Amino acid sequence: MDASGRRRLLKILHIDPEKNWGGGEAQVVGLLQYLIDQGHDNHLLAHPHGQLWQRAKTLRLQLSPIEAANDLAPMAAWMIRRLVREREYDIVHLHTKRAHALSAWFSGSRRGTKFVVTRRMDYPEKKNARTHWLYNRSVDGVVAISQNIASLLRDAGVDRKKIRLIHSGIEAARFRADAITRGKTDGRPVIGTLAILEPRKGVRFLLEAAARVKASGIEAEYRIAGSGPLLEELKKLAADLGLAQTVHFVGFVADTAGFLAELDIFVMPSLYEGLGVSALEAMGAGKPVIATRVGGLTESVIDGVTGIIVPPQDAAALAAAIARLVKDRSTALEMGRRGAARVSESFTIERMARANEAFYYELLGAAS
Repeated sequence: MDASGRRRLLKILHIDPEKNWGGGEAQVVGLLQYLIDQGHDNHLLAHPHGQLWQRAKTLRLQLSPIEAANDLAPMAAWMIRRLVREREYDIVHLHTKRAHALSAWFSGSRRGTKFVVTRRMDYPEKKNARTHWLYNRSVDGVVAISQNIASLLRDAGVDRKKIRLIHSGIEAARFRADAITRGKTDGRPVIGTLAILEPRKGVRFLLEAAARVKASGIEAEYRIAGSGPLLEELKKLAADLGLAQTVHFVGFVADTAGFLAELDIFVMPSLYEGLGVSALEAMGAGKPVIATRVGGLTESVIDGVTGIIVPPQDAAALAAAIARLVKDRSTALEMGRRGAARVSESFTIERMARANEAFYYELLGAAS
């Protein structure tokens, strides 16, 4: 607050030097739009060829290019350090792992600036000097997007007072509206997933489950959206399993709401997952979600209420869950309705953004 009792508007630097980092860009854009609407002064440093840069070009903010080939990028760190010293930001928000790693080079330029990092992945951190420096010395606050991530950070020795649990959010109204206007009408049930095609997403187990479902006599169509290093390997696996006419790899999908609207069931067979934004989007679109018991997925998907939780790397359990929802359409529809209500209540972009803003003010207040 200023002397008149009005809320003080903030000067915020956001940093993302990575080209593509797996789907968190929508949350950053949502946060930026909210902060802009509140009147805050935002400056974004982003990779000039990345998805975040493309999405941010339409926003009312200062946008500057930055690239970092690895965690040790002295030129990028020098640029950030100079900006922080010259422009006296209130907050520097580090949105990716690489941005956080760079903070070891420039956090000494703080002069009252508060540094915040958002941790999105549920990989355990080692309890060592590097972790202590990055989390307890280089930054003032850590946003964990799931309770599981918060627990992993505490186990690694991160000061629990620095950690704030703020779940990711989605534009719930957009997904709900698209599901209403573009939902499919009849034909075979359509099961789908939306993921980067890399090992941690567990898509191979969905293919193995699809083969089991087909062998049980259930005819269904599978749509896999996304690209990645495993694309050709997964296509070959689908062919080897006799699913060439059943499984469709649709590639990168820009209109995720439209893709989800045409599904009956969404499957997220991840081996690791911070929270599972794709699962939230599917829930927002009114789809029942089958997800694995990893990371923050059990915080978004409620077993038996908004979907079904199965063990990771278990094709048989996935197949059984798919078969159950295909056969029991009324239960699947009710799970979808409950999921949409849960997202609207607890996992919206606005709710996430308000919580981040409140955290900024809390950190700045603690300094005064």
